[in-house]
Amino acid sequence: MVSADPTAPPRNPHSGGVVISVDAMGGDRGPAVVVAGIAESAEKNPDIRFIVHGPGAELERLIGRRPGLAARCDIRDAANVVTMGDKPSQVLRKAEGTSMWSTLESVRQGEAMAAVSCGNTGALMAMSMIRLRKLPGVNRPAIACLWPSRNPQGFNVMLDVGADIRADAQDLLAYALMGAAYARNGLGLARPRVGLLNVGTEEHKGRPELKQAHELMPASAQAANFDYVGFVEGGDLPSDHVDVIVTDGFTGNVALKTGEGTAKLVGDFMRDAFSKSILSKFAALLAMGSLKRLQKRIDPRRVNGGVFLGLNGTVVKSHGSADATGVSAAIKLAFQLAQSGFQDRLAARLAQIHAGAETDGATPTEGAS
Repeated sequence: MVSADPTAPPRNPHSGGVVISVDAMGGDRGPAVVVAGIAESAEKNPDIRFIVHGPGAELERLIGRRPGLAARCDIRDAANVVTMGDKPSQVLRKAEGTSMWSTLESVRQGEAMAAVSCGNTGALMAMSMIRLRKLPGVNRPAIACLWPSRNPQGFNVMLDVGADIRADAQDLLAYALMGAAYARNGLGLARPRVGLLNVGTEEHKGRPELKQAHELMPASAQAANFDYVGFVEGGDLPSDHVDVIVTDGFTGNVALKTGEGTAKLVGDFMRDAFSKSILSKFAALLAMGSLKRLQKRIDPRRVNGGVFLGLNGTVVKSHGSADATGVSAAIKLAFQLAQSGFQDRLAARLAQIHAGAETDGATPTEGAS
């Protein structure tokens, strides 16, 4: 029934739907919120089916409370849980039997087309690399997130946002290739514009690996069907100047957390401002429609879900504190990528460039560019 080959194309055990493997455990809010997110996704999209991993009896009870949801869910009993405080090195010694391990195994064996987890990021990445393996030509996988922007599509892609704090020039080139592929399939951009995050746009600025990647990027852009716009700064993250922002995991994670904190601060300031007096409350009432549109635009739950790129399978990392709406958004992202055939397209693109690099006498890592 299942294949042990992690590179085999995914097969759908449920006819007429895309199957998503969901880790019900490990998030800050517990399995009830994850199941609520699954139910929200199921209501919005009849083409999604689920394999849900965690303590069997508890999941049966939670899913059974949702009318019609049990018929669209397969429950896989996994008694052990990876907590947020577990170190990845320690988790790997006892990984088998956890809900996270079981979730990835469903993708590895072709039962599901993508995995979603709210759990420990480091542990999820470590397990994903062991169970799914890296695609040929990828030295370091990356986590890509969607950043609200002024572009017509409403978002920009940024990577890496935390998979690995290191990245040399060849890693940055691979991130550009994977980010462009994600933008094409996730945002519908035929030829994404890629920028390299730096402390300035001048060519003499930045660390040596950034300068080297900057020099190598134009040739890769031509081969991988994207436009390289050069160095970009922090202020360009939400701009319409670029579609994909490439950086190392340390810088990207700091930027991501700063952006999330700033969005929350602005929201709190606006609530305080509109509640100061009777007049301000009346003004808020008049502006209610505009305020709701703004709230929806900057709501981090709408873009909840970082995609692990560079693996033999699609893995979406939901925020640990996500509510039902956030979990549903992560599932929606996994569904869209699975439905678009993103994983196969990315693997084919990497294989094509990897093979071309070997023909030219380059190293496998250089092939990722």
